[in-house]
Amino acid sequence: MLKLVVLISGSGSNLRALLEACDSGSLPATVVAVGADNHAPGLAHAREFGVNTFVVEPSEYANREAWGQAFLAAIETYGPDLVVSAGLMRILPADVVRALSPRLINTHPALLPLFPGAHAVRDALAAGAKETGVTVHVIDEGVDTGPVIRQAKVQIEPGDTETELHERIKVVERQLLVDVIRDIAENNINLEELNPHGRP
Repeated sequence: MLKLVVLISGSGSNLRALLEACDSGSLPATVVAVGADNHAPGLAHAREFGVNTFVVEPSEYANREAWGQAFLAAIETYGPDLVVSAGLMRILPADVVRALSPRLINTHPALLPLFPGAHAVRDALAAGAKETGVTVHVIDEGVDTGPVIRQAKVQIEPGDTETELHERIKVVERQLLVDVIRDIAENNINLEELNPHGRP
């Protein structure tokens, strides 16, 4: 059974999808803890499912690196097989990435390498793209530059607003994330092979 630590910053819709999939038995994994960089509303999902939570707020540390080490220590307390950034809106320091890589994955609401960064849905609309989608990728030291694990396309409809498009993307994103983690748990995806630099 794959042990997951899930990291969030907000409402935790991806987290809830994972919790429900684990609970139903459709995902051969268990969420052992949920971590956040603030008292995020999504932590309520973890509590509902009886899952441990932890909050490590950057404002309590002298600098980003000190926060990262405290966050890493909290994550490693639970001995996860896989760490899932599911809406963590903060770039992890390089030493944290190196410590967890390549068993550290993220979802991004675009078909990377197109539209990286925090405003991917807005950027796709602004560029006049006809389609966008979701990428699940290994986190590396760049911003949305790690090895792609899997992608799914979402058509952009005429007149789409950023909110409308993002909601459709989220539906696909939740399913793709569950499917990817299932394939990791069942050894159909080898993250070591996707990591071009090997484990640090």
